[in-house]
Amino acid sequence: MPWKLANTPIWRLDRFIQDHLLPDTTFLTEVRADIDFICAFLTERCFQGATHPVRVSRIVMGGCYDEYSMLKGRSEATLVVFLNNLTCFEDQLKRREEFIEEIWKHLCQLQQEKQFKLNFEFQTSEQANSRSLSIKLSSPQLQQEVEFDVQPAYDVLYAWRYNKYLDPRIYNKIYASLIRESTNLDKEGEFSVCFTELQQHFLKHPGHKMWNLIRLVKYWYQLCKEKLGDLLPPQYALELLTVHAWELGIENTCELYIARGFRSVLELIIKYRCLLIFWTLCYDFNHNEVSEYLNKQLQKDRPVILDPADPTRNVAGSNLQAWHLLAEEAGAWVQSSFFRNSDMSLVHSWKVPV
Repeated sequence: MPWKLANTPIWRLDRFIQDHLLPDTTFLTEVRADIDFICAFLTERCFQGATHPVRVSRIVMGGCYDEYSMLKGRSEATLVVFLNNLTCFEDQLKRREEFIEEIWKHLCQLQQEKQFKLNFEFQTSEQANSRSLSIKLSSPQLQQEVEFDVQPAYDVLYAWRYNKYLDPRIYNKIYASLIRESTNLDKEGEFSVCFTELQQHFLKHPGHKMWNLIRLVKYWYQLCKEKLGDLLPPQYALELLTVHAWELGIENTCELYIARGFRSVLELIIKYRCLLIFWTLCYDFNHNEVSEYLNKQLQKDRPVILDPADPTRNVAGSNLQAWHLLAEEAGAWVQSSFFRNSDMSLVHSWKVPV
């Protein structure tokens, strides 16, 4: 990457983010236009004429795809194709390859018919025989790209699609069903894509200012991947750590809040063996079945970072070696001169419980 974060004075982090991490507005506009067309095309064409009743009910975006979340250079997002007339989560699992093949077929057709504003390409070959589907929109002129993981999903939240509030009283019954089915199938965490909308609502919840800190953490994570390889904890885990630090640590009047927030996230990574983080905005302990399951989840080996939109998914994963590698890199940054002011005084972290 051309921009040197490590050489940036700590008091200029805000300027670094503004100059180097915010996406180009032209690229954002063109991405929106192309994605809107793709979504409309898939909604209209997929499964039309099929003898089974499954159809596309709607398409929802997740990940880093808009002005709040996209990172300049390269970003990753999710395009969730929700399907109606499925009866359970297992239907999504059993028929995944069939659904992927149908979506792939129409995207190939669209690629031939449509003149996209951006370069459109598939990221994997022989998609029709694959269990995954990935496409990329890119602009060589602007040196920006966004890769979309295309996921078919059971539209379990269709009846609540217009609800903008995170309220466990609405969703606990659905989560109880998810818990029963995913544990019976031994597929806990496999259906989190069904709750992409709630993930997005959650990440928007703390406000726009937090997104600059998330951008910085994601950029640092990309630097780590370039140095250490792909065997690192999921990026989403770091995003949730950033939200946790922001919610519990930020001081309203403090200066250098980006720098202090960044250091706070790095220190949480260093303490990965102690991490026990969860939220009760979408699910809580007021439903017996959900409560019993949550208590079991929270007793598991650390790190535990529960997806705020899916109690069956520990976003931290189980690869302690991946956390160890990232923690070593975080430790090197914390101990370096990066967090020193011009007078060499130390920029401290917030007081964030783990």
